[in-house]
Amino acid sequence: MSVHWESGKYPKEIVKGLSNSSVVISAWDGEKLVGLVRGLDDGATVGFPHYLLVNPMYQGQHIGEKLMKQIMEEYRDLLYVKIMPFDSKTIGFYQKFGFEKYDNYTAMQIKRN
Repeated sequence: MSVHWESGKYPKEIVKGLSNSSVVISAWDGEKLVGLVRGLDDGATVGFPHYLLVNPMYQGQHIGEKLMKQIMEEYRDLLYVKIMPFDSKTIGFYQKFGFEKYDNYTAMQIKRN
């Protein structure tokens, strides 16, 4: 996938990391991978959606939103869902899903009681 993803330079590690992820959700156009989100979680209290990626040729088609909706459904019963946006321009995107910013920290979370 051509998203200028630093970790993409390490395909063996990516395969192993994805294999060890709690959940991996992907989007395809035929046999072409066009989007991916993976999650890390402990199965009860906290989950971290991680590596939300969409091929630039497919951006603007709501693929990222669909992937986020799917992973948020996977995490519907967890007490916390946290995200650490790499790019501050994506904060508004995550806020649409209910994430709130900490006052003095870049991580965002959803707290469920």
